[in-house]
Amino acid sequence: MNIRLPATDEPELSMSPLIDMTFLLLIYFICTCSLVMPEADLGIRLPGMVAQATSIDMPDEQIIEVRGNGQVFLNDHEYDTATSQDLPELLRTLRQYKASSEAAGNQALITIWADDETPHQRVIDVMNACAAARIKDISFAGNTQ
Repeated sequence: MNIRLPATDEPELSMSPLIDMTFLLLIYFICTCSLVMPEADLGIRLPGMVAQATSIDMPDEQIIEVRGNGQVFLNDHEYDTATSQDLPELLRTLRQYKASSEAAGNQALITIWADDETPHQRVIDVMNACAAARIKDISFAGNTQ
């Protein structure tokens, strides 16, 4: 007895599920990877400070005195008016002090001395001027009575 086997076709591999899976994996890896640009050494030098020909003798610390009526003194020199909130003259002087301290290799130090009757807002105005001049080392002094 001859048994006939059914004719077997060549097995086919369907490409559409493989393409779908490939795109799904591609989307997964695109979404999960982090795009971080590596830092590169550009090898350039930025312009720096010019060396001073003569040494300037500067005090290590500047004292800002705030009086009860709103007057602001830096090393016994009055700056701006008692009602000025932005203190442009003091700010300009503090920026020059910061730049000259950095050029000399020193740290810019400020001490704020306020009277007992000084409004808090006036001290905050002086602190804002120091912050605008990028002076971070500020200390406070008070009466020692």
